Amino acid sequence: MTIGCRAQQLVANKCFGKCSVRSAEYRKRVRPICTFSKNVIQQKDEVISEYYHRTLYTSKKLAATPRLSPQEVTNILRANEHTQEFTTTGSVKSYDSNQLSSNNPIEDTRTEAQCLLTKGLLLGVFDGHGGASCAQVIAKRLFHYITACLLPPDILHKYLNALENNETMELLDVYNDKVELVDELKILYEASFKTFVKELSQIKDNQRDFQMKEAMEKAFLRLDYDLSKEALYKNDGKVNMKTLSVAMSGAVACVAHIDGPHLHIASIGDCQSVLGVLTDDNTWTAKKLTTEHNTDNQEEIERIFKEHPNNERDTVIKMERLLGQLAPLRAFGDFRYKWNKSTLSSTVLPHYGESVIPPNYYTPPYLTARPEVKHHRLTPRDKFLVIASDGLWDLVSPLQVVRLVGEHMSGKVTLSPFRLPRKDMRISDINNMLLQRKEGLKMKPIDRNAATHLMRNALGGTEYGIDHVKLSQLLSMPQELVRVFRDDITITVTYFDSEYLRHCPP
Repeated sequence: MTIGCRAQQLVANKCFGKCSVRSAEYRKRVRPICTFSKNVIQQKDEVISEYYHRTLYTSKKLAATPRLSPQEVTNILRANEHTQEFTTTGSVKSYDSNQLSSNNPIEDTRTEAQCLLTKGLLLGVFDGHGGASCAQVIAKRLFHYITACLLPPDILHKYLNALENNETMELLDVYNDKVELVDELKILYEASFKTFVKELSQIKDNQRDFQMKEAMEKAFLRLDYDLSKEALYKNDGKVNMKTLSVAMSGAVACVAHIDGPHLHIASIGDCQSVLGVLTDDNTWTAKKLTTEHNTDNQEEIERIFKEHPNNERDTVIKMERLLGQLAPLRAFGDFRYKWNKSTLSSTVLPHYGESVIPPNYYTPPYLTARPEVKHHRLTPRDKFLVIASDGLWDLVSPLQVVRLVGEHMSGKVTLSPFRLPRKDMRISDINNMLLQRKEGLKMKPIDRNAATHLMRNALGGTEYGIDHVKLSQLLSMPQELVRVFRDDITITVTYFDSEYLRHCPP
């Protein structure tokens, strides 16, 4: 989650001159996420003033930071990149992924996996807040819940028998998995999942109709329910602080399921997915497949108003946040906005203090993990899908992202309209800029990985190419300052096989 857009631009302009952190053509509003500190929530002008007055200190701090070499920049950008290619026939040829941290530890995570007992590829990006634990746990568990919901009754019963007999029957082939849960949580989570599979098998015996939307909704909501149950479970009368910390942090998510020509996107919060489409005249267009669940979304505000009494209209959404505190209006975890007040008082307040109960907390739950699920039938003109956390979308627009990836596919340097940085330029200076631009067109992208290419351009891109000074400063900031300028960034770019889509059955 990110700081306020205007404040970010004020600081960035002070340190980088006219090279704004964010593209001027993308005016997305962003908001800070709430922590348990009482002093976090301030009026907008106070926040902007605070960050603006900090710029003098920031400028001096950055000026003293050693500049990274081009190779050092590249090493940082490529540290977490991954490319997965598929040799089997299908709609997906490959995907590129990458992550760049701002928080320490990073609060974003990602997961990609092939379904083994059903057809389909799952890809997800998860953006945590209030700590990294909820996002990490969701990333490890959610795909199992989704896959279980997709199993037909006969295979579901076979899988349940395997679980009960301690036999190995894998649901997923997970790629590039670097996170390992502690044994205590593994045992607890496996027990919760086994219970869910048992209940699912009983439901499917009586209800044979399958709907993808309902399956994904069920998986999201059941996992969130299990997080709540596990956090409230007491062993020997003591609260498990590991599960409680997961429940008190939160995470937004965007998950794609791709099966042949069928693409389903399930999302909560402000991670976004965008489809790169090549039109008949060979121009790129961006098709957004997600809607952000925040106060920019009027339908979301109306949904929340309908779920609570009229006398709470002035408090349920306040200062463009849920209860004046939380930016996303849908999320996993964050049970301080879901549990009733008595549960918060008895279980949470002794460990987190009185500020854990939000003001004007009358009719919970105020937050839901129910995803918005959309279906899109892929065509040969759909070339790739980009899923990313808001750390990317705060810097570049969906159309810019699609153009960058599209031109990266062709091995071309991104073209942008030529603009003079100032009016009082000499003809010789303009000529030099044009010559540099012409030379730049001959260069192929520095990075093979499209997610890395997006990061490099989002952080260092200007109208005239990559600004190494800007990129170096953004990658070498002290930990106490970096969050003012950028958020964690997680990107997955998935490429489709146009020939397969041209000939595949419906």
